[in-house]
This record gives sequence, structure tokens and C-alpha cells, in this order.
Amino acid sequence: MSSLRPLLPIFIAIAFTVPGVGAALLHVELSAPLTAVVAGTAILAASFLLLWACDAAQADVSQSMALAAVALIAVLPEYAVDMYFTWQAGQHPESDYAHYAIANMTGANRLIIGLGWAVIAAIFWFRSRGAVVIGEDRRLEVRFLSAATLYAFAIPIKGSLAWYDGVVLIGLFVWYLIIAGGRPQTDPDAEGPGEYIAKLPKAKRRATTILLLLFSAGAIIANAERFCEGLVATGKVLGINEFFLVQWLAPIASEAPEFAVAVMFALRAKAGLALGSLISSKLNQWTLLVGMIPAVYAVSAGTLAHPLPMDELQMHEILLTAAQSLLAVVMLAALRLSITQAVLLFVLFTSQLLAPVLVHQLAGGEVWGLHADQMHPLFSLFYLVAAVSLIADQPRRLIGLWRSVGGSPTGST
Repeated sequence: MSSLRPLLPIFIAIAFTVPGVGAALLHVELSAPLTAVVAGTAILAASFLLLWACDAAQADVSQSMALAAVALIAVLPEYAVDMYFTWQAGQHPESDYAHYAIANMTGANRLIIGLGWAVIAAIFWFRSRGAVVIGEDRRLEVRFLSAATLYAFAIPIKGSLAWYDGVVLIGLFVWYLIIAGGRPQTDPDAEGPGEYIAKLPKAKRRATTILLLLFSAGAIIANAERFCEGLVATGKVLGINEFFLVQWLAPIASEAPEFAVAVMFALRAKAGLALGSLISSKLNQWTLLVGMIPAVYAVSAGTLAHPLPMDELQMHEILLTAAQSLLAVVMLAALRLSITQAVLLFVLFTSQLLAPVLVHQLAGGEVWGLHADQMHPLFSLFYLVAAVSLIADQPRRLIGLWRSVGGSPTGST
């Protein structure tokens, strides 16, 4: 029995997917809140299975294939939710589905930096009182993240997310994979169930990995529509802003496994590895996920002539996400994240999250002459001012980001 103990989390995760998969296959009608909970739980559990399967798969594929496969598979939960909203936007252009797609994408991207990166830095600081230092090999991810971030500003400036934006962003992702595929092979950093599966005999390992990948992917795809529609309907039934639920609750469900693994690494004094994994996640979502939105919308709508319909609110969301990303890139240009920088990221993130709600509750619905819907442009300015201030304080910060890859810095790994 003890030999099967490392597999216990897998059995538990599978058990949590069963109600959602069963309800989807049998077309069981549940209330909107219960549908969202059951389907969301299935997606969350399947995301853990997906993560463990990806860890184990690194023992059987080449470096370049591992990078490509893991990068694509890792965003599947978020991809399934966002692409459902995007596809429905193409089928029903008069609906709010396009707004939900942008809400989910921007929420996921801001959550990684504002919460994920900050928590990792905080955990490491409480353990060592030092800054998190990432390996020199992560400079590549930061470079491509900076390129994607700079291009992202073009979207709110020109006022559209069109098919050619998708070509550029997906092109950046592919370019990154090609370069990263040439890096030296490294030992996989699997932990827990993933590590156990990776050590199985080849035939058993491959069979187990393939089964987990197929099962988890199937569970996510089967529950994506029910989760999305249940979430939107729950907001309407309970009088909660459905845009808010889609932007924050859905990404929490899909990002939780990655966050959990990153926190585990940080608690084991591997904060550099933890932060590095979240940097990769941010890069994947800021290029591949965002780039797929106009592509899927074009296929669904049957035309390239019309970009995804977005109003001023969605443009403000993308601008805020790009501004946060720019500040994060400037901070990571030196391949380290201090506790002061982490606190700044967290404070700005929580403030931009709460400010519109709090201002809306004030008498007159405004503060300093600004309404709730003007809070996000204000926080975009805060992020940009902070980024410029860091550059002004250390002008060589960004130059160092693009220097040739050299030796490894000392610090947390």
C-alpha cells in the first residue's frame, strides 16, 4: 500500500473530476451556481493531473519537444475557457462574450504577476530575508516577455485586437520555442506524483503519462462550456457582476495548480525555480493565449475583415495589463525580484482590483472627480510611472537585459 502512496493525489484528483465529467456526458441539468462549482472543480482537479503528466513527460521527449508540449498543454485550462468565450463571440457578435474573453485573459495575466510573483518573493524573504534571483537561462523568457509587452501597447493605442496581432504574438512564441529548444538539456524538476511517474519503467511511464494527458484534457474540454455558462449565469442570478467573476474566479481555478507547485518550490528554498516557472507561464499566456483570441474569433466569425468587438472598457483592461507587465519586466531586467518590488506589485494589483468597487460605493460614485470606470486608466499610469522611475534610477537596467548570456548569478535557484 505504501508503494502506491505517491499516487494518492492522482486518485483524489480523478475522483474530483468524476462529477463534472459525468454531469457533462449525461447532460445533467443543475442550478447555475452548482454547475459552476461542479464544472470548475473538475477543471481544477484535471489541471493538477495535467501538471503531473507534463512533469513526467519530460523524461521521454527531447528538450525542444518538451518545451513545446509543456508550453501548449500548460495553458489548456485557461485556453479552454477563453477560447470558448471567443468562439461564442464570433457566433453571437451582439453578445457580451467578447468582453468575457478579454476579461478572462487580462485577469489571468494580471493574477500571475500581482499575486503569484509577489507571493513567491514574500515566501523567500520570510525564509532568507533576501531577494529571489532567477537563473541566467531565464533571461530569454524575460526578453521575449518584454518584446510581447511592448507590442501589446499597440492594441489599445490602435483600438483593436486583429488577426495580424495574433500572427505577431504567436510568432514571438514560436520564435522563443525555437531558440529555447537549443538550450542544453537539464534534468526535469518533477516533484510528487510527477516525479513518481517519471521513475516508472519506460512502458508503464509512457502509458500512465498518455492516459493522464488524455483524461485531463478530456475533462477540461468537457467542462469548459458548462463552467463558463454557469459562471455567467451565477453572476446574473446572484446579482454579482459577471464580468468580475469571469475575470477573477475563472483564472483562479485554472491557475491554482501552477501556483500551488510554485509555492511548494518556494517553501523548499527553490524560489528561483518557482518564480522562473511563473515567468514562463506569463510568457505563454501573453503570447500564445492572447494571440489565439483573434485567430479563433476569425474562424468562428468566418471573416478576417472584422476584429474582435471591444469597447473602451476592454481597451482599458488591456492597457492596464500591459502596464503591469512592463513594470514587471523592468523589475526582472536584473534577474532578481526584491521584497520591496514584490510588495509594490501586490499593492498595485489589489488596489486596482478594489478601487473601482470602492469608488462605485461612494456617495456620488466618484473620488477626486474620477468615476469607477476611470480607475483602471489611473492605475495604468501608476504602473507606467513606477516603471519609468525604476529605469531612471538604474538606466543600465534594460541594457543588461539584452546583453549576451553569460555566467549564472548567485542566489536562489
